[in-house]
Amino acid sequence: MRLYIETCVRAELETLWERTQEPAQHQRWDLRFTEIDYLPRRPGEPQRFRYATRVLPWLTVAGTGVSAGERHRAGDRVSALRFASPHPLSVLKEGSGYWRYVPTGDGVRFLTGYDYRPRWGRFGRVADRLVFRPLMGWATAWSFDRLRLWCERGITPERALVHALADLGVRVLAAGTALSLDPLAGLAAAVVAIVLPPSPRTPAARRCLRTPPGPAAAPALLGSLERTNTLEHA
Repeated sequence: MRLYIETCVRAELETLWERTQEPAQHQRWDLRFTEIDYLPRRPGEPQRFRYATRVLPWLTVAGTGVSAGERHRAGDRVSALRFASPHPLSVLKEGSGYWRYVPTGDGVRFLTGYDYRPRWGRFGRVADRLVFRPLMGWATAWSFDRLRLWCERGITPERALVHALADLGVRVLAAGTALSLDPLAGLAAAVVAIVLPPSPRTPAARRCLRTPPGPAAAPALLGSLERTNTLEHA
């Protein structure tokens, strides 16, 4: 898996599981999705879902996927998914990933690993490596911290977004004001605005681990999810 994000959530496992597995709750905190809906399924089959991301007010990119979850005797849990988007404007063509939930003495170690194949040929691969993939990694980490604040402090995803926008506004205003008075002071203010830690009530991607501490093998559950016509042609 090319992208890896990890955080520690000091909350009950059931709370974290519910807020990541229920579509209505998942779409509230995950910056990567605007809509997530489960599709009808037959008993014994993986859960199919539809996702959508509003890129612009008038442009929504959608796709479909299949997911499955399992619980282990050790108390940890894992969920896996495969996904694809037929939309011609979606950089992401198809991919797969997993979430792990590992209870610890300090909460739940919550991590993800995922990868995908971009479209648009060579141009798409270059654009993905330089722009889209770093943006996806940042968005995932920021969303994980937003989820953590919800589970630990009761700060709703909507309120966390307000905090983040206010924090950004203050930083930009301070740097802009300093720049209007003196270019050197403006540069110094911009550096401070970038490195200054955000408020504990504001989501921050920097709080998440972005490199696995050891080997990060994908769970066997991921291999059990078969590619279907729904993924290839929906």
